[in-house]
Amino acid sequence: MAWLGLYNYWIVVFLMMAGLYIVIARENLIKKLVGLNVFQASVFILYITVGKVDGGTAPIIAEGIEVYSNPLPHVLILTAIVVGVATTALGLALVVRINEAYGTIEDDELEERERET
Repeated sequence: MAWLGLYNYWIVVFLMMAGLYIVIARENLIKKLVGLNVFQASVFILYITVGKVDGGTAPIIAEGIEVYSNPLPHVLILTAIVVGVATTALGLALVVRINEAYGTIEDDELEERERET
């Protein structure tokens, strides 16, 4: 049962599929943004999992240390978190503006109103 030891990857796959399902299946724009954030969190977990090296230390050269951990995935995740927060803020601002203009944030109602004009 070696596949049980890869529980981080199972969590990543579950979160990715859940986020993708939320984005596709939901009509509410806020729920779509939540789905994107769930999907994004799964990518964060994937990068952190891949970046972990068993027995690895910080990449500081010292005698007796042969296994180093690469800090690049963790730096990329910090950047991705900042971009994710900014994207979510922009998405929420757009949803507020759409609600002001059309009076709804349901996708099917927006398409119907757009066809009427």
